[in-house]
Amino acid sequence: MKKFEIYKNIRKRAVIMGLPIALFALMMTAVIGSLLFVIFCFSFSVIIGVFVFNGALYIGLTHFTRNPSLLHFKKVFPQAISNKKQSALKYEDPNGHLT
Repeated sequence: MKKFEIYKNIRKRAVIMGLPIALFALMMTAVIGSLLFVIFCFSFSVIIGVFVFNGALYIGLTHFTRNPSLLHFKKVFPQAISNKKQSALKYEDPNGHLT
């Protein structure tokens, strides 16, 4: 008989329409905001602009989901934390007097 392991962290990898839950929520917020924008500023160019904006946002979010390294610029924390002075300037001579 097979034994199946319980997977408790299923929400971490949940995907809706190809987007993680947080990015899907961002997309839905943009859709609702654009619907409000269309309702209050009704014109054909606004409708076309909203469709283009939402399409570009969806394509961009799915692109970032597939390649998460695009948003990773550098490490946040250094590998070692030290109190050592970074400057090569010497403010005291060997006798302890200021120069």
